[in-house]
Amino acid sequence: MYQIIDGKKVANEIQENIRQEVNKLSQERKKIPHIAAILAGNDGASETYVNNKIKAAEKTGFQSTLIRLHEQTTEKQLIEEVEKLNQNQDIDGFIVQLPLPKHINEQKIIETIHPSKDIDGFHPINLGRMLLNLPCYVSATPYGIIELLKYYQIETTGKHCVVIGRSHIVGSPISILMAKNNPVGNATVTLCHSKTKNLKHYTLQADILICATGSPHFITAEMVKYETVVIDVGTTRIKSKESKSGHKLIGDVKFDEVAPKCSYITPVPGGVGPMTIASLLKNTLLAAKKEIYK
Repeated sequence: MYQIIDGKKVANEIQENIRQEVNKLSQERKKIPHIAAILAGNDGASETYVNNKIKAAEKTGFQSTLIRLHEQTTEKQLIEEVEKLNQNQDIDGFIVQLPLPKHINEQKIIETIHPSKDIDGFHPINLGRMLLNLPCYVSATPYGIIELLKYYQIETTGKHCVVIGRSHIVGSPISILMAKNNPVGNATVTLCHSKTKNLKHYTLQADILICATGSPHFITAEMVKYETVVIDVGTTRIKSKESKSGHKLIGDVKFDEVAPKCSYITPVPGGVGPMTIASLLKNTLLAAKKEIYK
């Protein structure tokens, strides 16, 4: 019988610990963490994600600022907003919600964010420091996955971890973290992607399968061996008459048929998603305490 990896439960525990720490900072009259977010355009999913991040931040006692920019905002205008936040001493960390409008170069914007305020962990300096095992902000989703594996005491040492997807946001960083000489790590890692031939050959070897393709229901039962740990990072937003919002999230894994073959599996929603937000808040707290960049 498989066990559900309850990301919502773990995230709530992390956020409660953060809330208690922020409360202590307040009692000692120290600086309260201040997180900011820039939302450019009117993408429905991005709107939902940013609102969830802001709500979670406020629930833990953080100060928060949301900057909304219209769809026609120029790259120059967005860079100016990023630079304002870089210079604002009261803002400890901030995110620029992705994806951005198509006329804006995302990588250029990411590189404009000062590494000490890059709580998403996307800046090349933070990615490079992670690779070298130096203090840094680890990308929020990979960070969340590591925390889930730690919480459920899932053995990773010597296991074969197959990661599907090589984005700089999830796939590449989690492949590095799983191979590191850390308590949650020391796995033998295979990184697969859209050009991998005979993908099923690799997924059937996986003791731990991490799926980050963005392709709904991409992983089926025939691709997974028994007792595999499956971490589903996918979140595809589809229309649904079953929900009040008119939308629902589905993952990369065909949950109903894959779950019976697993030892552990994350659901969508309620698995990795809440952990991404919790990790973002942990990075903001580190930024406020100046624990990474002195």
